Amino acid sequence: MRITFFGAAGRVTGSNYILETGGKKIMIDCGLFQGNIDAEKKNHEPFAYNVPEVDAVIITHSHIDHIGRVPKLIKEGFYGTIYSTGPTKELSHIFLADELKIMKSDLQATGAPLLWEEEHLEKTISLWRTFEYHKPFAIGEAMVEFFDAGHILGSAIVRITCEGKSIVFSGDLGNPPTPIVAATESPKIADYIVTESTYGDRLHEKKADSKLMLERAIEDTFTRKGVLLIPAFAMERTQELLFEINELVEHNRIPHTSVFIDSPLAIKATEIYKKYQAYFNQTTKDIISSGDDIFRFPRLTMSRTSEESKQILNVPTPKMVIAGSGMSTGGRILFHERNYLSDPSTIMLFVGYQVRGTLGRRIKDGEKEVRVLGEDVAINAEIRAIEGYSAHGDQNQLFNWTASMCNTTHKPHKVFITHGEQIPAETLGKRFQEELGLTIEIPEEKDSFDL
Repeated sequence: MRITFFGAAGRVTGSNYILETGGKKIMIDCGLFQGNIDAEKKNHEPFAYNVPEVDAVIITHSHIDHIGRVPKLIKEGFYGTIYSTGPTKELSHIFLADELKIMKSDLQATGAPLLWEEEHLEKTISLWRTFEYHKPFAIGEAMVEFFDAGHILGSAIVRITCEGKSIVFSGDLGNPPTPIVAATESPKIADYIVTESTYGDRLHEKKADSKLMLERAIEDTFTRKGVLLIPAFAMERTQELLFEINELVEHNRIPHTSVFIDSPLAIKATEIYKKYQAYFNQTTKDIISSGDDIFRFPRLTMSRTSEESKQILNVPTPKMVIAGSGMSTGGRILFHERNYLSDPSTIMLFVGYQVRGTLGRRIKDGEKEVRVLGEDVAINAEIRAIEGYSAHGDQNQLFNWTASMCNTTHKPHKVFITHGEQIPAETLGKRFQEELGLTIEIPEEKDSFDL
């Protein structure tokens, strides 16, 4: 058994690993690199392996930094099978279609070549098979099982067992308790672990505190008759915010304010969420059973067309706009940032991780002027952040999940720490060593290890 790291090694994005076992080459994730020009260049580089030799691809979840280069695999000769849960396949389809749309727009604007085209996306979906949690399946001699990662709808922890040993891939771990998805599960036993470390050096606010911070932001926006701008990922973050706002409205905890979901992608993702309610946690299922539509409340508008998006400008304040992309790297949030960031009555609220180099990270870090859609925009808005709404587990949650696979009779031989910047990865690794006595490795890109 041998593992090689081709992405998300020393960085947060571009997840891509290959496990060689039982005579097969099994890939786990194949995502886009994100964050800066260097990342974009890396996406266009040829793969560092012979693509036709890869037998199968396992997708942990549908975020673009885990799926964004899968059609490129098809373009370069992959003809094996792709595996995931059902929601992950459906969500991946709409997100990859949206990515293609963005690439075509970039082609017209800058001449940037397409990574892949429509035919490759269609072939990708045709090769894709789905399995439920706890329903093992075989890839050659290897047995594969999915566990609920609690990160987003359909997200999976992957355990692969072969040659008398097992390796567990965390994918991205969740931040329970969450309003919609179930809690993160533990596979209990693993000989090797590959874990993410996005928030490996910090702790999130308590969930109750996060909800209170959201409530305060809405109330303050109403008081100052301003605009509450929230750049949000189309999946999970948007649905979670809808759930939270619905509860605040139901219990009369916030004033009646116009709320816009300005993201066709988020609207499509919400429809898929409605289809897969069996994946929700029990509390949310009970709320739905009582007759409450968790994604609908008074004065909520879903802005599907670009014309509907532009009309938001004409709606009197106070108002609240939730739009993609989550890190302000594109999408309709840029239109609203250009129009509202210079207004002191605006509150810009970050509710997700901002990768270094993105516009969102620069705004969050305090830059006073940024360039948005070709214009220099002074930042006079108040900038706030709620880390507790992150879909990623914090240091304690990552630690406890790993500790759940350590007991008196069995302990992992090694833990590989990936999907994090240097300081979070090293901080988490040090805690694993000191408190759990684990051997840790923080791989660099293209590092290989015999297991």
